[in-house]
Amino acid sequence: MFDFTSRPGTSAQVQLTPDGRLRHFIDIDGLSQALLEEILDIADSFLGVQQGEVKKVPLLRGKTVANLFFENSTRTRATFELAAKRLSADVLNLDIQTSSTAKGETLLDTLQNLEAMQADAFVVRHSDSGAAHFIASQVTPRVAIINAGDGRHAHPTQAMLDMLTIRRHKGEFAPLKVAIIGDILHSRVARSQILALNILGAAEVRVIAPRTLLPVNVEALGCRVFTQLQEGLEDVDVVIALRLQKERMDGALLPTESEFYRYYGLTQESLAWAHPEAIVMHPGPINRGVEIESAVADGSRSVILDQVTNGIAIRMAVLSMAVSGQTRQRMQASA
Repeated sequence: MFDFTSRPGTSAQVQLTPDGRLRHFIDIDGLSQALLEEILDIADSFLGVQQGEVKKVPLLRGKTVANLFFENSTRTRATFELAAKRLSADVLNLDIQTSSTAKGETLLDTLQNLEAMQADAFVVRHSDSGAAHFIASQVTPRVAIINAGDGRHAHPTQAMLDMLTIRRHKGEFAPLKVAIIGDILHSRVARSQILALNILGAAEVRVIAPRTLLPVNVEALGCRVFTQLQEGLEDVDVVIALRLQKERMDGALLPTESEFYRYYGLTQESLAWAHPEAIVMHPGPINRGVEIESAVADGSRSVILDQVTNGIAIRMAVLSMAVSGQTRQRMQASA
């Protein structure tokens, strides 16, 4: 089983060119504050493109982006596809359920065939932790690999769209207290959020969950642990509710969903414990009445739909930076 707090220390070496530019985007761990801020700044500029009548820029014209989703997804896959198309790239969506891998072809063969078709980037979502890192370091190092979620390990673009949403609503990270509520144990999103918030200099990161949904040694990532909702929410500026990931749970980690909602559900009553101007976030999909009350999810303090909009801009930024970094490195190597 993947260790939630595992920090291999080689992610930055795999992700960056020798001159420090992005060429893969696999994990937040090991990246600098300057690089994360560059991603946010570039994404900010792409938000302006999305608001225009012509929602395309030619940055990836002539490039091919292949979406390789070995795990089900709607929101993430759709926003990556939109991001690539708005960069003017050709997009290939590989349906894994009906692809040659379902007929016995190995993952290595599939990737090598796609690389032979001159694909420039693979967006990979996989149920195995470390899959994107393996592909980038061992299989296709000359193709930009973007991690769209791997097991319990990481979901770096989700974390970055959350950071963009926070920055646009709250400004600087330095004074902020951020609380993440719910299924921390199974959440690759939570791990990436905690790392990003610390790198960007947030004042305090809190996780709130029953003990059965807390990873061992989660404090090592740089957060305070709370098992009582009221105590954890006290005076925080940002509240992030997580989905209960029942598909990843082994055994009875919770009595019932209604019991979880009673003690950890984000309601108008519990939100009152946070700062009066606190914003509410959720990476989706939302389970209403389980993690969050509809009145809160749809309320004036919710920025959940902003997260979706910002997700396209973040994925445009990451795709353009990684493909550019790969191209630059190949040109330098051949010079």
